[in-house]
Amino acid sequence: MVTDIQNVPAVPALTRKDFVPTCEVRWCPGCGDYAILSSLQRTFPELGVPRENFAIISGIGCSSRFPFYMDTYGFHTIHGRAPSVATGVKVANPDLSVWVITGDGDGLSIGGNHLLHLLRRNLNINVLLFNNRIYGLTKGQYSPTSPVGTKTKTSPTGSVENPLNPVLFALGAEATFVARTVDNNPKHMVETFKAAHEHQGISFVEIFQNCVIFNDSTWESIYGKENREDQMLFLEAGKPLLFGKDKSKGIRLNGLTPEIVDAATAAPGEILIHQPDHPSPLYSQLLATMGPEFPTPMGVIRKIEKPTYESLVAAQTDATVAKKGTGTWQELLQGDSTWTVA
Repeated sequence: MVTDIQNVPAVPALTRKDFVPTCEVRWCPGCGDYAILSSLQRTFPELGVPRENFAIISGIGCSSRFPFYMDTYGFHTIHGRAPSVATGVKVANPDLSVWVITGDGDGLSIGGNHLLHLLRRNLNINVLLFNNRIYGLTKGQYSPTSPVGTKTKTSPTGSVENPLNPVLFALGAEATFVARTVDNNPKHMVETFKAAHEHQGISFVEIFQNCVIFNDSTWESIYGKENREDQMLFLEAGKPLLFGKDKSKGIRLNGLTPEIVDAATAAPGEILIHQPDHPSPLYSQLLATMGPEFPTPMGVIRKIEKPTYESLVAAQTDATVAKKGTGTWQELLQGDSTWTVA
């Protein structure tokens, strides 16, 4: 049978509706998760990936309802273990676009060890970490990212623990792509998610997310309307670090110490240029550790290229098969590593 290729209907373009399930989305009214969900549903149709090739893997927490709210394949796994399941999914089928959805509690507390190894191995997986600085699903206990002094049911007189910096954690694990975005800026979220997908290797995106019930307005001092111009630094590769009204302020280095300067009076070349692809991690770590007197960096903080874990595993497997042949299960079970117990 000969098929007339010209008459074969084109595959219809995907839209946001293709990723909206029939089930009811159930988060608290006003939760930042709604905006993140909508932004990811808007992002997926623009990635050029067939709908059946998406896989969303989550652990436990409010954010981890995501596999139910995206009409794709996926797993809702156990607390903190989404990175391990996602690793298996990606190695078994490298063609899948795998997205790990986690929170500051799920990913950085019980799942900290699993997340660390996912990042250092550099699988081509996208990690979205929702950071609301509280445990929401279990009703308001302090989390690894809660500021010192946070009063909750488990810290009624205020937490005495130093909070974990998610971006610094990812940089310490040598993640090859690290970024940050916010739940009240859908355009920036979509741009950041696209950049994460385009990166060949692990991508880690921290999302400032608001929990209206147990930690409302936790990020208001940074992204509130009255503060955002002075408290947020939007990063662009190759562009100077400018912020404030009309980009009137810049950041320079005084030795190894960052300083805020007037952009109009700064000497030529004095203001730092954003270099997310710099081979040394020191610049990215500088951005991650600037104190509260500095604006919070938003966008792609680090982006470098390294071989992916799954490509190295595949190459190793191919080399072994070429040398020893495909083998059989029977040969494996009765190989040199077996013994007989009398």
